[in-house]
Amino acid sequence: MANSDWAYEGQNGPENWSKLYPIANGNNQSPIDIKTSDVKHDTSLKPFSVSYNAASAKEIVNVGHSFHVNFEDNSQSVLKGGPLSEDYRLYQFHFHWGKTDDQGSEHTVDGVKYSSELHIVHWNSAKYANMHEAVNKADGLAIIGVLVKVGQANPKLQKILDALSAVKTKGKKAPFTNFDPATLLPPSLDYWTYSGSLTHPPLCETVTWLICKDNITISSEQLAQFRSLLANAEGEAAVPILHNHRLPQPLKGRTVRASF
Repeated sequence: MANSDWAYEGQNGPENWSKLYPIANGNNQSPIDIKTSDVKHDTSLKPFSVSYNAASAKEIVNVGHSFHVNFEDNSQSVLKGGPLSEDYRLYQFHFHWGKTDDQGSEHTVDGVKYSSELHIVHWNSAKYANMHEAVNKADGLAIIGVLVKVGQANPKLQKILDALSAVKTKGKKAPFTNFDPATLLPPSLDYWTYSGSLTHPPLCETVTWLICKDNITISSEQLAQFRSLLANAEGEAAVPILHNHRLPQPLKGRTVRASF
């Protein structure tokens, strides 16, 4: 996903994404505000489960607007259950954050923003050959969203934070091995689910979202390390990635269901 033609601020910022990607004004855009009074408890929703293989963690990459931790194309790391009828294979995870500690999440709950948001991205490996093919299919992707709140330092984030210095500038990659993203999930896997999109271009409306009801913590100092990443290539003037979140989009008649 090239990011040369869009940004999080300026003339190519989110309010102008629709000029480059008309789907930005579509009917199934993400993120959303989850209004708990409107959410339907769906007794048919099963728990979801993940079985990730830590050995499939491959590399950490600075993509210019965030960092991604990528995984081998490895069938042993899957998400199943919940609203999904097939197995979805782990692809990568990344975070969103804001300029201040109180405004970095993409999804909000009853209008409340969290400090950051973790997205664990999967593709439908039962039907499609790879992520590239799945991304444009209606049932192609499933993303687990975890809201992150400033509080106690989270020791489970430390390995990731320690790796950021190796990918300070855009385009840098470094090996990142032996990591199980399940360790980042909250203790309870109660969740909200709805049909939505990627939250940055190409904004494909092909995502089944599973947003965990419970959040995890991050310290203010840990969050500051995310903002120290640079959007520029090596040798260019330093441009810190201070924020990379999209505002909630209109629900447009969609139903948000809860497993609890």
